[in-house]
Amino acid sequence: MTQQHGGSAATHCLDKELARWEQRFGIDEYHFGEDPNGYLASKAPLLVKDGRALSVADGEGRNSVWLAQQGLQVDAFDFSPTGVRKAQRLARARGVHVNANVSEVFQWNWAPDAYDVVAAIFIQFLAPPERDRLFALIKKALKPGGLLILQGYRVEQLNYGTGGPSQPENLYTEAMIREALGDLDILEVLSWDEELQEGTAHAGMSALIGVAARKI
Repeated sequence: MTQQHGGSAATHCLDKELARWEQRFGIDEYHFGEDPNGYLASKAPLLVKDGRALSVADGEGRNSVWLAQQGLQVDAFDFSPTGVRKAQRLARARGVHVNANVSEVFQWNWAPDAYDVVAAIFIQFLAPPERDRLFALIKKALKPGGLLILQGYRVEQLNYGTGGPSQPENLYTEAMIREALGDLDILEVLSWDEELQEGTAHAGMSALIGVAARKI
């Protein structure tokens, strides 16, 4: 979900992108499905019970709801009001509470040392300078020892065309991830190809990367 800010041109782009996601999320079904991202779910053994978690650009809530089901106190935000409403609906249906908010990514209250877990799942809507800024905010928001769980598409995803941005600079490489997150304790950086089935938006063979890292 593109969440940018700046002058009038950037505002126009943001409005256009918001309208696009409002339309996508306006359908009854869940655009990315109701189940959590598979890589995020695989990290359940690393989660701190009764801790605080943040789901960045949470969409329709599949990841924040899953985090709440693991016993975490969960904050989440997305810039789409329709997506946030669906996230709240999914949380009610699953019998958990998520503090789901409408917020542009750089308008979120990035309080320091606030979270035991930050989930950043397919957040590849930013060009490299803004991505660096977002990564810095995520690291700031993690508590010492806090866990970042990151999933995204590698550059090779352009060969598949089954989801994600069309701009190669928005996609990940292992080298870029290791450089950007080098001040964290990187537990793993995994690259693999897999046939995703995450709603209608992430469907088909995909070039993926998964990262788990702790704040030192």
